[in-house]
Amino acid sequence: MKTITQNKTYTIGGDITVNRLGYGALKTTGSGGYGHPDNKEKVIQLLQKTIDLGINFIDTADSYGPYISEELIAEALHPYKKDTIIATKVGYERPNGNWIINNDPKRMRKALEGSLKRLKVEQIDLYQLHRIDPSIPLSEQIGFLADIQQEGLIRHIGLSEVNLQQLQEAMTYAPIASVQNQYSYGNRKWEDVLEFTAQHNIAFLPWYPLDAGNIYGKQKLETIAKKYGFSSHQIALAWLLHHSDNIIVIPGTSNPMHLEENVVAGQIPLSSEDLAYLE
Repeated sequence: MKTITQNKTYTIGGDITVNRLGYGALKTTGSGGYGHPDNKEKVIQLLQKTIDLGINFIDTADSYGPYISEELIAEALHPYKKDTIIATKVGYERPNGNWIINNDPKRMRKALEGSLKRLKVEQIDLYQLHRIDPSIPLSEQIGFLADIQQEGLIRHIGLSEVNLQQLQEAMTYAPIASVQNQYSYGNRKWEDVLEFTAQHNIAFLPWYPLDAGNIYGKQKLETIAKKYGFSSHQIALAWLLHHSDNIIVIPGTSNPMHLEENVVAGQIPLSSEDLAYLE
């Protein structure tokens, strides 16, 4: 039986090397990513624990709260350790908790200034377009990101929830370092995008990586989980890390125990037989 151990790190954009088990910060805020968390101090402690556990990639957005997640990350972790990467996103406004896309360049400029101030940085290492705005030409949206990259305000550009055609068009306007699409063991809608990013050295960040409630393949995950004494969620995360070397997993949690379990999942070796069974 051949045991396969996945690469533990990935280099985003050719110059930012991160551990492939990161943390998604949506749950640092209130329910549905809106408002303040129930217990601020527990969130602060959780964020500090991510670093203690070796996580050095945290993904957030100005719309989480809004603004609250970025503020809490800075309060918990600033000044940041040298190898800690905080990625954030722009594109959503949150009136009354709703998610409204607005990628007007003037608004995005204001949003960028806010993120820089809240995160207490002079440059954002990975700045992601949360969603493409259908009311504005893609060339203008990516063009804005290319402009602020030239200004040195952001290091790399990322996209979120894009199809292959949109990604390819965006790449004609500026280098794209990452794509963040919904993807999991039970939801492989964006397999073509994943394959393309792997071929072009673009990081792929699956959001909702555990796809809670999706029963596809649940029995198979549980079979492997029992074999090794882990949970099916841990095996689902391990599968993602084995599935493609450009995947950076960013599960979110507000539970310190679950955070530890997620980190353990990043170390689980699966055999070639396990992977064939899970396919």
